[in-house]
Amino acid sequence: MSFAANGDASTAPTLLVADPDTAVIKALTAALEGEGVEVRGATDGAQALLQAGALRPDVVLVSSLLPVVGAIDFVRAVRSSRPVPVLLGVDEGHAEQAVQALAAGASACVARPYRVPELLPFIQAASNGAENRGIMSVGMVELNVKAYQVRVTGRVVHLPLREFELLHYLMRNADRTVTREQIMRHVWHATDTTSTNTIAVHVKRLRARLGDVDDQLIQTVRGVGYRLVTP
Repeated sequence: MSFAANGDASTAPTLLVADPDTAVIKALTAALEGEGVEVRGATDGAQALLQAGALRPDVVLVSSLLPVVGAIDFVRAVRSSRPVPVLLGVDEGHAEQAVQALAAGASACVARPYRVPELLPFIQAASNGAENRGIMSVGMVELNVKAYQVRVTGRVVHLPLREFELLHYLMRNADRTVTREQIMRHVWHATDTTSTNTIAVHVKRLRARLGDVDDQLIQTVRGVGYRLVTP
């Protein structure tokens, strides 16, 4: 079961591993790279909460031994902000945490040390679920195509239809420069590029609504167009 077969790195599911043991994170990273899964790591609960908000991972794997912010509190906090699947890695002798974690909102419990074949079905299901729901994520921005909804760090941001379509087009072409002519054609469905100031106005409004104060998310490529940058 590999996610790399389509050759598109942008569609690779992301797994956030919250574990106090860096060796565990490194081992999972090495094992899952070949399966087309992008692994990010955090060694304590506070750091992991920040990562979960910024990265918008497809799946979170949290150790029952997580320090600073404990595993149960971490599960509860993550699940209250967005519907991401959270797996609890349970060590021998910590079985009582499994019941608490499931009550707090964990999707399932898996044995730690981890076994990759046991993790892959959860990652596959989460990846398919996001795709079927029409959800796209770039950094802290999440766009739901079917619901016409945008969230920034979990907060719903209301966009007019044209700005929503502009953001959708930029996210589909994340990290690539798109020209003003391309934007006019694909978003405005027009071939007349003489009024490209219209695009500049919409980009300015979109940046303001997304909180892109320093134009770090949507960058202007002078004389060409715009590029939405993956953090």
